[in-house]
Amino acid sequence: MAGVSRILSVAPAMPAHRYRQDEITEMFADLVLPGQDQALLRRFHASAGVEFRNLVLPLEAYPRLRSFGQANDVFIDAGLDLAERATRDALDAARLQPSDVDLVLLTSVTGVAAPSLDARLVGRLGLRPDVKRVPVFGLGCVAGAAGIARLHDYLLGHRSHVAVLISVELCSLTVQRDDSSTPNLVASSLFGDGATAVVMSGADRVGSAEETYPPGELVPRVLRTRSRMYPDTERVMGWDIGGTGFRIVLAASVADVVREHLEKDVAGFLDDCGLRMDAVTHWISHPGGPRVLEAVQNSLSLPDGALRHSWASLRDVGNLSSSSVLQVLAATIEEVGASGHRGAAGEYGVLLAMGPGFCAELVLLQWN
Repeated sequence: MAGVSRILSVAPAMPAHRYRQDEITEMFADLVLPGQDQALLRRFHASAGVEFRNLVLPLEAYPRLRSFGQANDVFIDAGLDLAERATRDALDAARLQPSDVDLVLLTSVTGVAAPSLDARLVGRLGLRPDVKRVPVFGLGCVAGAAGIARLHDYLLGHRSHVAVLISVELCSLTVQRDDSSTPNLVASSLFGDGATAVVMSGADRVGSAEETYPPGELVPRVLRTRSRMYPDTERVMGWDIGGTGFRIVLAASVADVVREHLEKDVAGFLDDCGLRMDAVTHWISHPGGPRVLEAVQNSLSLPDGALRHSWASLRDVGNLSSSSVLQVLAATIEEVGASGHRGAAGEYGVLLAMGPGFCAELVLLQWN
């Protein structure tokens, strides 16, 4: 099929340390607000819609992270392990070998490395020495959707290739112990740690659909993508980077930007694809937080349950920045596959996320 790429597999990888939200609340309160009024922090944590989070370190280890350098060393070591596990699982699920991979795009906004993590994965995974690499920093929560869109762009021009997107986000390592600001307290209530890998192929990959899936299993195709930047919103979301590392920039206006722009952007995107909103069966949204999810649902006039996988992801693992929308995609693919019906063939999905810029990325999918 001309003008499409295939999503062959999506594989999350989560750190082993898993905690209830109230346990994380106690650690963070003692770390950031010792001897201070903690009522606001506890209210944010209780209303975040998060019940559990996986962390890259045990809770008792976080007070020992005294510098950005120490935290970043953990990011490199632990992030590399998670990236390797996610990628191996995704390639196994797609029935491909590391030597089949032509391009790797690795995204993260919670640590830095040079050589980048993707370069360090080449030898560990057994990727070809001529594999193309694109490390991406700075896209934040939008990077899961943007990463799929950019792999799609590449695969339109390299129709027989295999490309892998790897997201590694260890948000807990960015905790600021000297920052009692509202953005830091809100962020502490939402963000968790995790990685996800996505394997995609071009339309002319020989036998890719048959080789990588059992007979009759549906494969989501990427049909179209769209990027959207919003003017004068640079301070809505991002990082201020200083001696203590990544200090969160998070404006209260995030949900307002969603309400102002998302409906017309999505409707215009679908109209250009010859579709209406009611043609979309699967809505795959980044779970930014309760207010953002409510703004997405209300602005798009979605029925109850349309964002169930986003709400479940927020509840079960928190906001994983760029990995979150990919894990929502994995849950959606699993649900379609578990239905056991070819009736889902031809159904459309919209994958969407927003992030620093402030910006949005839209991806139109169809199951076939």
